[in-house]
Amino acid sequence: MHVSTHQAKEDFRNEDLKIYLNGDIVEKANAVVSVYDSGFMLGDGVWEGLRLHNGQWTFIDEHLDRLFEAARAIDLDIGLDREAVEKALVQVQQANSMHTDAHARLMVTRGVKTRPFQHPSLSQSGPTFVIIAEHSQPKLPRPIKLASVPHIRGLPMSQDPKLNSHSKLNCVLACIAAEKAGADEALMLDVNGFVNTTNACNFFIVRKEQVWTSTGDYCMNGITRQKVIDLCKENNIEVYEKNFSLSETYSAKEAFLTGTFGAQTPVGEIDGRVIGDGTMGPITSFLRQAYKDLIKKVTN
Repeated sequence: MHVSTHQAKEDFRNEDLKIYLNGDIVEKANAVVSVYDSGFMLGDGVWEGLRLHNGQWTFIDEHLDRLFEAARAIDLDIGLDREAVEKALVQVQQANSMHTDAHARLMVTRGVKTRPFQHPSLSQSGPTFVIIAEHSQPKLPRPIKLASVPHIRGLPMSQDPKLNSHSKLNCVLACIAAEKAGADEALMLDVNGFVNTTNACNFFIVRKEQVWTSTGDYCMNGITRQKVIDLCKENNIEVYEKNFSLSETYSAKEAFLTGTFGAQTPVGEIDGRVIGDGTMGPITSFLRQAYKDLIKKVTN
């Protein structure tokens, strides 16, 4: 059975969600955009994911920083300021009676095009802004299995991997390749052949009681990734952002992923090789608890 880093408990409340669509709160069945929308047609847009804990959208400042920076990078005017985006999030939260264990995906595209072609000047009606918030409690039945794939995260001058772009085909193809190899998700290398990230999350290993992650040059500038690095430093755990190889990964004592949804997800197997004893290791477990404690601290 394949699982994913976004595995969640079934929640019947998600059948009747209310969605934010261009300033309105609409029923899930009516939350539709035009086939001429530049996001549908070209993947021309950016997105951001947030978690709701104890009534608060956790680390919202960092997430909105990243959203607005990404929009500026692709010359996209979101059409709302930060206060309006926060207000929209609260609207969705209240419309769906959400207090905790919810996940929001903010999506902004360049909007509806006048003709079905690439040039951004054809998007003349203003941006499309959508917020989907789901009741979502992570539920992972076992550690994730990864497979290394030929697809890489590219250079900033091609498609900057630090952007949460709607154009995710490269990562989708990586995930498909991993599933074809019998794994759950893909472990992607960087342009120099060093271990980088997965198709959906940032990646860490533990060797000799040290925590290693990639240099960060070719991966998403993950907010949870940075929190884990900070927690390591605060708790006197040696942590390094560095280049390392697949062979060093195979002999790691532990491996885990970080992301807004799953926080810290243990990895049990890479390319058919069992990592450690295949279960969550002690440092991963410690960091998971430290992160939970941090969430409680910032939401109380």
